[in-house]
Amino acid sequence: MPLTRPKPGPTVTPRLIRAESGWWFLGGSGRARVRPAQVTPEGTLTEPAERYLREAGLYEVRPYDAYALTVLTSTDCNLGCGYCFQNTGQDEKGGHRPPRIKHSRLTSETITKVLDFTRIRMAEADLHKLAVTLFGGEPLLNPRGCRELLGRAAELGPVDALMISNATLLTPLIAKDLHRSGLTRIQVTFDGDQQRHDGIRVQRSGGGTFEQITRNVARAMAAAPELRWILRVNVSHHNQAGMPSLVEQLAARLDPSQATLSFARVGDVGVGYANRLDHQADLAAEFADWYLRALDLGFQVSAPGPAKPCPTCSFTDGRYGATVNADGVLSSCWETAGHPGWEVGTITEGYLPEEVTAERWVTCQDLYRHEEEAAVRAAFQDRLDGILLDHLYATGRL
Repeated sequence: MPLTRPKPGPTVTPRLIRAESGWWFLGGSGRARVRPAQVTPEGTLTEPAERYLREAGLYEVRPYDAYALTVLTSTDCNLGCGYCFQNTGQDEKGGHRPPRIKHSRLTSETITKVLDFTRIRMAEADLHKLAVTLFGGEPLLNPRGCRELLGRAAELGPVDALMISNATLLTPLIAKDLHRSGLTRIQVTFDGDQQRHDGIRVQRSGGGTFEQITRNVARAMAAAPELRWILRVNVSHHNQAGMPSLVEQLAARLDPSQATLSFARVGDVGVGYANRLDHQADLAAEFADWYLRALDLGFQVSAPGPAKPCPTCSFTDGRYGATVNADGVLSSCWETAGHPGWEVGTITEGYLPEEVTAERWVTCQDLYRHEEEAAVRAAFQDRLDGILLDHLYATGRL
């Protein structure tokens, strides 16, 4: 019987980042401080330094240890954010009801098919753990589907589960129920301080959401203290000025010790949306100031790392993960889920042939359009990450 050649696994692009005194090396299995003498004038490692890091194993790549499954439990959403990638147009009446992707809701029957599909894919990838992301729309428009999927997913092996929610429908009881079902983390998005957020992240019926979101999260934190929280902040030219006050507002209303704070420039993904905020050097310093203040107030901040491909969308055969719409249709990533013409298969029939999916397979970053060149964005990220790494090291957090 002929041997089957194993499929290539994840690869990591090492990063060499200038620091205040020296450099940082970020490899596939760790990080190291590098002295100035170990870096050439061109900004590359000297041969002895590279050899040392290779022998130390820092160039090795940690393989994926879990199959990454993203499931849309509902494609509906109770918010009308203008930049949402699930909008199919703008509200012609000038309100907050942009047309969206087709309605679909996860059912028990579809959950059975999702888990059957996942069991096969996990076996093919020789993975015995499962990383589940509950997505929407707004997943809490179908809390029963969320609980059932989480509870039944445990049949496949150990589960680490994240829910991405706008938190406007979150209650202490729901938080406790989801945690008992296996949920470990909830990601919630903010769009600047209260004033600016309430002009961007709005109910479809009109009205801001900042007060409602922070109140719901604070109550859920108290009711289910084992849950961890990721507070993602979308940054654009619309809300940049309000970021310092946002950090203070979140620290005053929530328990910073339970949350990780993250800032991200939102890309030009919505219909008719454009973000005019450029990745300039002074912007990196602003981002760093927000992060350092968050750390001072007790929030966690993730340490920068190398660029590792997304397990769900970076491999065009879906070998390490899948994005499943509520109707069982497969997409390459959550940005295209539910959009006609971007289907790459179904959970019952599997993935379509590569000649069909080639034009439909996009990754998380493909639709996050920016005007600047990649080198400008990379320089911004290196500058920001260098400041963060220096601070985390100096304060004993690394």
